Amino acid sequence: MSTHTLAQPELAAVVRKVTFRLIPILLLMYILAFLDRANLGFAKVAWQADTGISDAAYALGAGIFFLGYALFEVPSNLIMRRVGAKIWLARIMVSWGIVSALMMFATNEWIFYTLRVLLGITEAGFFPGVILFLTYWVPLKFRARVNGLFYFGAPLAFIFGGPLSGMLLDLDDKVSIHGWQLMFLVTGILTVIVGIVAFFYLDNGPKDAKWLSERERTTLLAALDAEDTAKENHSPRGVLRTLGNPIVLYFAAIYLTIQMSVYGVTFYLPTQISEIVGKPVGLEVGLLTAVPWTFALIVTFVLSRLADSTGQRRLIATCALAAAGVGIVLSAVIGEPILALAALSVGAAGFISVQPVFWTLPTSFLVGAAAASGIALINSLGSLGGFLAPVLKNWADATFGDNAGLIVLAVIAFIGAALIALSRLVSPAVRETDGVRLDTTLARQR
Repeated sequence: MSTHTLAQPELAAVVRKVTFRLIPILLLMYILAFLDRANLGFAKVAWQADTGISDAAYALGAGIFFLGYALFEVPSNLIMRRVGAKIWLARIMVSWGIVSALMMFATNEWIFYTLRVLLGITEAGFFPGVILFLTYWVPLKFRARVNGLFYFGAPLAFIFGGPLSGMLLDLDDKVSIHGWQLMFLVTGILTVIVGIVAFFYLDNGPKDAKWLSERERTTLLAALDAEDTAKENHSPRGVLRTLGNPIVLYFAAIYLTIQMSVYGVTFYLPTQISEIVGKPVGLEVGLLTAVPWTFALIVTFVLSRLADSTGQRRLIATCALAAAGVGIVLSAVIGEPILALAALSVGAAGFISVQPVFWTLPTSFLVGAAAASGIALINSLGSLGGFLAPVLKNWADATFGDNAGLIVLAVIAFIGAALIALSRLVSPAVRETDGVRLDTTLARQR
């Protein structure tokens, strides 16, 4: 794959059309997925007060979601490759929406643990399924920016979902159920509705897209086929070989560090901001949580476009994750509220913006069944960070004092940044695609 390959104007126009068609629905789906996870952080104080569930049980339940999630990721992606994205992504959303709504009945530890495991199982495959799905539509030269638009889901979930969750929590004494129960019920129902819409809206691939002209379809498929042919030189062959491939496992280790920084902060962000400003978790804190995520959205937009236009995806991902570590450390040691919120904003921007750029690295060499299983394995093992991070943070805080957990998670982010920087040494595909960029004239035109 030549580092001097330039995007053709016709191909760029087709990718823009694909982006405008697919990203809005995929973005909405991801907003609901991330909000589903973040809701636990918003509900934490009120839910624990009503149920008497301890901090240790909360940490275990928050993390146990990822055990079922990780176990079913690879089978889910392989099934999606066979039955098609539209039916499988819709199935995932409808089933997890139902379980999410049932979280309103999590009134003791065992119901909580059971529903969290079921939620992980039903949601398994959504994220790697979308990453795989986008490789069916978007060539590598455009992928960081398209991934970046999809990743807007996480910040938007907090920008809009944070105030929504806070508002629902504030209805605690105005409806016949607790505010946290109403919050789980409403977001679960919304997820089911969007899942049904996705079934009728999505197409499995360019060949099925009636909204593309024949010329557009041919242009896009030719670019994707040429890319897949180039990947054959590096991609492992077969599912079993992919699952044991050392380069795939290396990227899984990187993603583990990213996810530990993400979920170590996400699960506790509302509580942390509540402590910073001295206000209970509600609408006001929900609005303040939008600040770090608004900054993350802006940075993700800029860095994902910069990664494509310069081709320096590895360098940009390294710097973004290192910045996340710096932000997390500063948020732990700064006592002044405004500066602490600014540090959280840097941390959130770093660990959100690194992810769309990171995913261009493993998808630069995985193809076919190897892409389905490899992407799922990386996400699966990486997502165990969602299990490890709350437990590790809780242990460090209890052992070494408040904020020790955040410092430990920051160190893990720095380790991840170092691993990304070294990925060029372990992956021939990363070496070859370093510098593969959009033609600068085309980038300015877009």
